[in-house]
Amino acid sequence: MSHEQTSPERNSVNPPQDDTTHFGFRHVAKDQKAGHVAEVFHSVAGKYDLMNDLMSMGIHRLWKRFTIELSGVRAGHRVLDIAGGTGDLTMKFANLVGPSGQVVLADINASMLQVGRSRLLDRGYAGNIEFVQADAEHLPFPDNHFNTVSIAFGLRNVTDKDQALRDMMRVLKPGGKLMVLEFSKPANPLLSKIYDTYSFTALPMMGQLIAGDSASYKYLAESIRMHPDQETLKSMMEAAGMVHCKYHNMTGGIVALHVGVKP
Repeated sequence: MSHEQTSPERNSVNPPQDDTTHFGFRHVAKDQKAGHVAEVFHSVAGKYDLMNDLMSMGIHRLWKRFTIELSGVRAGHRVLDIAGGTGDLTMKFANLVGPSGQVVLADINASMLQVGRSRLLDRGYAGNIEFVQADAEHLPFPDNHFNTVSIAFGLRNVTDKDQALRDMMRVLKPGGKLMVLEFSKPANPLLSKIYDTYSFTALPMMGQLIAGDSASYKYLAESIRMHPDQETLKSMMEAAGMVHCKYHNMTGGIVALHVGVKP
């Protein structure tokens, strides 16, 4: 597994001041980022699944399947799916925990949560799924409550990632597993260059053609570049108190699944 330094593209953006944070490549006040992110996901919610398939050429389904396989979720477990959006992981978890278990689909964005709720109810999921609008930095759940916490393609949009990781650990039971599936840093410089070109040209173009919104997909591409690389995120999980932290690169490191355990 290759671990390279942060890309020049990331380092070229000045670090934010104490009272600001990154929103893509822009600096915004920390208390304004959540509102900006909400506007993006309100805009893309209706076409979210279609755009996921187009942007990843369907490969996102394999990334999520691998996450499910490594989760170790079993019948009777409690699972929290943060930034669960349209419910891809929630559906799989609900099948695994069965009628004696529970899955909470949590999302800070009301539009995404409504799309996910409608999709799951339309497919007959109801009894073991709860829908909660929640901020990842301040989870409205008791300590030591969940066997597994997952967050897929959501951590990069969180303002205070360290605080969110600490709160995820808080709600996990001892021995429980945190799974962070997120875009990351390609290991191969050539792949990284191709990926950059694709992200900053094709994604906004597809966003405009399919969803009528190029700006939101430009932000999504920028937010991926500003997200911590594999080793940095692993260190952040360890700093939050997780043990046995490791990550699995997929599609050349374009995506990584980080896993940690609450001691």
